Amino acid sequence: MAKGGKGTKGKKITLNVAKNCVKITFDGKKRLDLSKMGITTFPKCILRLNDVDELDLSRNMIRKIPDSISKFQNLRWLDLHSNYIDKLPESIGQMASLLYLNVSNNRLTTNGLPVELNQLKNIRTVNLGLNHLESVPTTLGALKELHEVGLHDNMLSTIPKSISKLPKLKKLNTKRNPFPKTEESDAFIDSIRRLESLHLVEEKDLCTTCLRKCQQARDKLNKIKTMAAATPRRAIFSNLVSPNSMAKDSQEDWRIRSTSP
Repeated sequence: MAKGGKGTKGKKITLNVAKNCVKITFDGKKRLDLSKMGITTFPKCILRLNDVDELDLSRNMIRKIPDSISKFQNLRWLDLHSNYIDKLPESIGQMASLLYLNVSNNRLTTNGLPVELNQLKNIRTVNLGLNHLESVPTTLGALKELHEVGLHDNMLSTIPKSISKLPKLKKLNTKRNPFPKTEESDAFIDSIRRLESLHLVEEKDLCTTCLRKCQQARDKLNKIKTMAAATPRRAIFSNLVSPNSMAKDSQEDWRIRSTSP
C-alpha cells in the first residue's frame, strides 16, 4: 500500500495518481488538486511534484503536515481547510513564495501556530477560521503584505492591535467569537469589522469633504482604541458552557456536510 494512504473507493494515492491530478489553472499555474479524496496521511509521494504552484489537500482527514512540505519552494497557494490538523510545522516559514494559506475548519490551537509564520513575508491571505484559537499570535502583525485575515468561529476575546494596524489589510473576519460585552469593546470590534467592506483609495483621489470625513473617522477610531486599551476587562461567558461552544458544536456537522459527495 502506498504511503499516501487511500482515497475514495480504496483508490491509492500513488505518484501516477497524483500526476493525473495536476491541472493548469486559467492563469497558467500548475495546481495539484487532491481534495475530497479521503486521505488520512499526507501523501509523501507528492513531494516529487514540488514544482507545482498550488496544492489543494482540503476536505480530507489529514491529522499531521510533515516538515517536508517546505520542499514546495515554488508554492504560492496552499489549501488545507477541513481536515483534522492541530499543529502546523515550523518549516512552513521556509515557504517564502506562499501568498495564500487556508487552514480553516481544523483543530488548531494557538500553540499549534509556529512562530515561524512571521517569515512568510509575501503572504497576502491567511484563513484561520473555524479552529480552537484562544488568542491570535502577535507574529501575524509582522506580515506587512497581508490583505485578508480570517479569524471567525474561534474562541477569541480580543484582537491584537498589530493585526488591525497592518498597512495593507483590506478584510478582517472576526465573526462569531466570544468577545466581552462592553461598550468600549463593542465599538472597537465594530470598527475592525468595517474592514470587511472597506475599499482603499489614495488620499490624492479624495475630495476635500471626503478627506475631512476620513480624518474625522480615523480620529474617532483612535479614540475608541485608546479607551478600550485603558479599561481592560475580563470576558464573561454567562450563557456558554465554554467559549464559542455553538461554533464548536456545529463544526463536525459542517465538516460532514461539506465533505459529502
